[in-house]
Amino acid sequence: MKAHTLDQVQDKLIGKIGTPGRDIFEYELQMDLIGKAIKQTRQERHLTQEELGKLVGVQKAQISRLENNASNVTMDTLLRFFAALKAKVKLQIELPNVNISIGQ
Repeated sequence: MKAHTLDQVQDKLIGKIGTPGRDIFEYELQMDLIGKAIKQTRQERHLTQEELGKLVGVQKAQISRLENNASNVTMDTLLRFFAALKAKVKLQIELPNVNISIGQ
């Protein structure tokens, strides 16, 4: 039996790093993790979806959608969620000759 590394399995099943399929997978994974983090933080703060919605200015249904799939949300909306949850947000963008860091 031949052993395979996790990287080898991911490359075979999802695609190599930098390929469109792998990029989509990585993006969806990150958005799923953001949704789960928002849900966990909301629950730790003992907020209902409706209460968080009122703090952010959205309906309860949008909270549910975000917690289950954050891929269809704007950056502005995400920042409002994090502000309502009193989360510290840091965004870093690295381009060939530019490095931008934004913190909230």
